[in-house]
Amino acid sequence: MIVSPIEKLILELPKSDLHVHLDGSLREESLIEMAQERGVKLPAETPQELRKNVFKQRYDSLDEYLKGFAYICEVLQDPDSLERAAYELCRDSQEEGVRYIEIRFAPQLHTGENQSIQSVLASVSKGIHRAENEFNSRPQIASGHEPAFRAGIITCALRFFSPQQSRTYERMLKAFTDLPKKQIFSLASEALVRASVTARDDSGIPVVGVDLAGREYGYPADDHVKAFQLAHEAFLGKTVHAGEDYGPESIFQAITSCHADRIGHGTWLFDAGKIRDPRIKNREDYVRNLVQYIADKRITIEVCLSSNLQTTPSIKSLSEHPFRNMLYERLSVAFCTDNRLISRTNVSLELQKAVNAFNISSRELGDLLVYGFKRSFLPGPYLEKREYVRKVIDFRNEVMKRHGLVS
Repeated sequence: MIVSPIEKLILELPKSDLHVHLDGSLREESLIEMAQERGVKLPAETPQELRKNVFKQRYDSLDEYLKGFAYICEVLQDPDSLERAAYELCRDSQEEGVRYIEIRFAPQLHTGENQSIQSVLASVSKGIHRAENEFNSRPQIASGHEPAFRAGIITCALRFFSPQQSRTYERMLKAFTDLPKKQIFSLASEALVRASVTARDDSGIPVVGVDLAGREYGYPADDHVKAFQLAHEAFLGKTVHAGEDYGPESIFQAITSCHADRIGHGTWLFDAGKIRDPRIKNREDYVRNLVQYIADKRITIEVCLSSNLQTTPSIKSLSEHPFRNMLYERLSVAFCTDNRLISRTNVSLELQKAVNAFNISSRELGDLLVYGFKRSFLPGPYLEKREYVRKVIDFRNEVMKRHGLVS
């Protein structure tokens, strides 16, 4: 295979992945093997059939895109599978030059009779640490010449759920039949945040943040205010899926109600026509002010190009993706994969697509990549993070110089 100079540069540059779902990023072969071990019936028996029947290039809707998760969650129901999935995700990331990753998932979807949220997090943490130790023992890393590989965990609260999704949710819905559904959803989010804080503080598990995921329409972030206030008070990072299948006011709600430090996707940030709140009279002004606020506060957008192209039929090509506007407005952005398996991508491919679609120069690319490290929820003290980011920048400059470029 002939590798172009820009592809080689992208592969060598230090990268991050701040928005990647564990249950959307298994290796195809591992999914098939795990399913066979657990007696789970898949609609395909080979990687090729999986790509044809389940993990497609384009989907008709976000709901269709999410169907593949059901098969993956069904196999990730024991400690060994969870550890293996986390380990392999880290290893795959390392091999394409990713030096920092925040693995997000909903541990409550993997609980059962012998699996608590704490034990699920411990299994994923074990896989992370194994991958970190293997990579960081390499001579160029151990000597301090290159930045180490680091990883954190982001736990996902869900905007809504059903009893079929996990035994934890089944028990909750049975125990609180007298409460409105949205109140039960809120209680589940609060319980998750408390468990996340306990895992971090009592067990040393690298839980660095919380997320809110799931369909936005009809399930507003406002329903989870108490949970995110708990996260805020515990000094956890906050990121929220917003503006993915709802309008700009959903993004505003994530920032104001949930203290979001980062926004997952933000696809419809610039689309005044997506606003549904009747109280917003001047929609263009609202969007303009919201963009200005996000830019000024350096709230980072976790951009997932391939995923958005797959789930948003109205975006016909990447050149139409709102990242063009984000770039123009000088927003803080981080390129992410979302789901390496379901979106059939990796960070290097996402960067290659961005360079081609938006005519990003090598120097611009080098600068953009730093956002992911600076706006990460890197575990550990701030001074340690500053030192790590400095090492990343120095290594980036070294790579650029090696390619005859000035950073």
